Amino acid sequence: MSDLDPELIGALGIGVLLAMIFLRVPVGVALGCVSAGGIYLILGPRAATGMLSEIPYDFTAHWSLSSIPMFLLMGYFCYHAGLTEGLFRMARMWLSWLPGGLSIASIQGAALFSAVTGSSLACTAAMGRIAVPEMIKAGYDKGLATGTVAAAGTIGSMIPPSILLILYGIFVEEPIGALFLAAFLPGVLTGVMYSIMVCVRAIVTPGLAPSTRDENYTWEERIWAIKDTWPVGLLVLGVFGGLFSGVFTPTEAGAVGAFLAFVIACLKRSMSWHAFREAVAETLRSTASIFVIAIGAQLLTRFFALSGVTDILADFISGQGYSQLQVVLLISVALLILGMLLDPIGIMLLTIPILLPVLESQSINLIWFGVLMAKFLEVGFITPPVGLNVFVVKGIVGDLVPTHTIFKGIAWFVVMDAITIALLIAFPSIILWLPTSLGLI
Repeated sequence: MSDLDPELIGALGIGVLLAMIFLRVPVGVALGCVSAGGIYLILGPRAATGMLSEIPYDFTAHWSLSSIPMFLLMGYFCYHAGLTEGLFRMARMWLSWLPGGLSIASIQGAALFSAVTGSSLACTAAMGRIAVPEMIKAGYDKGLATGTVAAAGTIGSMIPPSILLILYGIFVEEPIGALFLAAFLPGVLTGVMYSIMVCVRAIVTPGLAPSTRDENYTWEERIWAIKDTWPVGLLVLGVFGGLFSGVFTPTEAGAVGAFLAFVIACLKRSMSWHAFREAVAETLRSTASIFVIAIGAQLLTRFFALSGVTDILADFISGQGYSQLQVVLLISVALLILGMLLDPIGIMLLTIPILLPVLESQSINLIWFGVLMAKFLEVGFITPPVGLNVFVVKGIVGDLVPTHTIFKGIAWFVVMDAITIALLIAFPSIILWLPTSLGLI
């Protein structure tokens, strides 16, 4: 054991952690190393060894975590087996008459795809390969075409099933089903705000999005286009119908969804060995990455609890007499700054151990805050310099569109995100109405 006070060790740990992150050390490694060193200094070698061997096992054996690889597998099955290819085509047939119709169709197609994947990156990649070439072929501004897909992909982190919300619910011990319901309306609101902005800009500046009103589709063609999306409709009905009717739990829903996606792909004869292998491989890679960060965050939570720094921070904020709104705004600024530097999952799992005591001391509703946090992390997917969704789109378009053009294209979407966040803060019922109406909170 060290002669240093636990509080000082905790403060030093925060400093070292931030230094490692800014030196681009992987978040999971930084969390684990700092936590292990801090626990060792506070408890000594024997107790620290026992804790460091026990916590990772206890956490990864958590039954609820099994939903993460299952929901990821469901999304990757849909992506690699081509079950979602009809979404953009259907949205295009119904929405192409609007100003900026192809862009709006991309947004709504991404929102629909979000219902079968909890990954923003997968949503962006799937819609980008289909929608960006079509928009550029139609003469759309390259910044608008690429920015639309990069921004629309963020809806995958909000509309259920959301990997971010699953992890959040496990860490703060809130019901995942309630979080899923709470995030639904904000996810829809995000898609509506994006669509309104695109429509207005297309009217004001017609050169951004040439009219596609000459694409005349019969009502029969539109109806058949809806029928082409039956795999997604059946999957959503099977997973969320069973989930919210109580047939199975959120944890079991992931496995049901992955199985249904596999069966549907086999019925359509689109599940090749290559598609199956790629889906499983990407699921394993994504799950391993998430779990490394999550184990580090769990260790950090225990380290901070032992050092007492989070209690000191909570007491300090309470002593300042800050209102709930002021506390939320301070946290919002921190999340926006971190969103420019780190990946969203890393941000969430890094900050929850610090923020949770503060939120509880201020009696802030954790379900409301969880959805709000997911919204802030959505913004992190598209803000420079990290902007993971931007680089996914860049990988699709290659040299056709420069990176700075894509970042320029997402600027208006970030503005709409800011308006959406302001609405969610000003009117908490947007988040809480559905779970409250169904008696989940």
